[in-house]
Amino acid sequence: MITVSDLTLQFGKRVLFDEANVFFGHGNCYGVIGANGAGKSTFLKILSGEKEANKGHVSLEPGKRMAVLKQDHFEYDEVRVIDTVMMGHPKLWSIMKEKDAIYAKADFSDEDGVKAAELEGEFAEMDGWNAEPDAAALLSGIGIKESFHDKLLKELDGTQKVRVLLAQALFGDPDVLVLDEPTNDLDIETVNWLEDFLLDFKNTVIVVSHDRHFLDTVCTHIVDIDFSKINVFTGNYSFWYHSSQLALKQKLAQNKKTEEKRAEMQAFIDRFSANASKSKQATSRRKMLEKLNVEDIKPSSRKYPGIIFASERPAGDQMLSVEKLNYSVNGEPLLVNVDFAINKGEKITVISKNGLATTAFYEILNGEIQPDSGSFEFGQTITSSYLPIDNEKFFSDNPMSLMDWLRQFSENKDEQYIRGFLGKMLFSGDEVHKMSNVLSGGEKVRCMVSRMMLKQGNLLMANEPTNHLDLESITAFNNALINFEGTIIFTSHDHQFTQTVANRIIELTPSGIIDSLKTLDEYLADEKIKAQRVEMYGGVMA
Repeated sequence: MITVSDLTLQFGKRVLFDEANVFFGHGNCYGVIGANGAGKSTFLKILSGEKEANKGHVSLEPGKRMAVLKQDHFEYDEVRVIDTVMMGHPKLWSIMKEKDAIYAKADFSDEDGVKAAELEGEFAEMDGWNAEPDAAALLSGIGIKESFHDKLLKELDGTQKVRVLLAQALFGDPDVLVLDEPTNDLDIETVNWLEDFLLDFKNTVIVVSHDRHFLDTVCTHIVDIDFSKINVFTGNYSFWYHSSQLALKQKLAQNKKTEEKRAEMQAFIDRFSANASKSKQATSRRKMLEKLNVEDIKPSSRKYPGIIFASERPAGDQMLSVEKLNYSVNGEPLLVNVDFAINKGEKITVISKNGLATTAFYEILNGEIQPDSGSFEFGQTITSSYLPIDNEKFFSDNPMSLMDWLRQFSENKDEQYIRGFLGKMLFSGDEVHKMSNVLSGGEKVRCMVSRMMLKQGNLLMANEPTNHLDLESITAFNNALINFEGTIIFTSHDHQFTQTVANRIIELTPSGIIDSLKTLDEYLADEKIKAQRVEMYGGVMA
């Protein structure tokens, strides 16, 4: 389907790909992974022809069509939403426009009639008469209500634009679908819809995502960019992660016999194959794993941060009480009668279909904004550590070295003490002298996590903590919250992160809150809660 041959890309002395070779076969879903800066998005741009490599070439099987999730949210601002989706099939859209132009001519000739007939034949062969209904169905499935279909794209908000562009990429049954972070800005229901769509999709998918649940659900293969090479492994992300960790452990076990290592690895493959039954692709994935050669599994060069949250003092029984909080922006209610108390040791996820609502909730609790009415009170023994969704204000003023940046938040000013917290987040050696104003988004979040650990709070609050982090940091953060013995309030679009941490869910709706002592999967599957959510969102869940 797609063949990549001798691909080389270099920026100065930095080599992203060094004579990489890879083949993407029909009907498979490939999850592209790699540390931040490894070149995942760049690789997708090379595949789609948006960027050229220094050497090598990419070959798409003749007659096949590739569709790509567009990242430019303004390109189609003056286009109707429904038309934006249909433009995802350029040839079909071109035929539609050409025949419409012919029929609109005042001096319609015999030649025009012949040309129109040819176009109508092509149009019918491409199932063109169903194009608009199919586009409308895609939009509705991905959460864009019918009342928006005839609007211009510029009339939609940023999250809605992302959904429309995703529908554009999915439209028209492309032979190859290339998706760079398709789950960004999507709520859990829409991500579930996309997972089901891709599971039913019969052609080739190549996707970059930091959502482990998404990768586990849809992927048949993992494409690992590591050591400037591109290697393809059978199985989903969890299989790659656990097998690469086992391979690394075996590599370090110098005295272990080759036969013992092989037996251990084969037992792991057999065990994982038997458990590969969570998705519609389970049968094919299990067969792939059963055929896998033990020697194909390699250790990864990835480094995982050492995230450990420890409380300076234990919390008392009084944690936090919130009483009838209300907050609106420009007349739009974001928080409505938010009323609850949390108990010691609870791990609560706060969710909403409106991200502005969850952000306002955290900003009120941390004194950044004032509610319209209502109150909240922390217990006297409570010290909180907070990770906000927007950290720019922490880095915009007075650039300084990372050592000095973190030192300002610590009573203990000792260099080794500060260096230890930076080192846990993989800032080692001379990196601690890097200036705070040149950090990437992921590096800023890692600094904020260092600050969070330094605070040693007994109540952790985190609003979208996985934003900008790579899979290794997300995994480490996830495990840290699972192991934390204190109380947590957090919000995350990462399904696996939420499912494995939260034991209570509070949903902020336009009509009040839903408070449930369930895990995320239990919450989403509960029929009574489904009905309650529809009612509290005014009868609309799209």
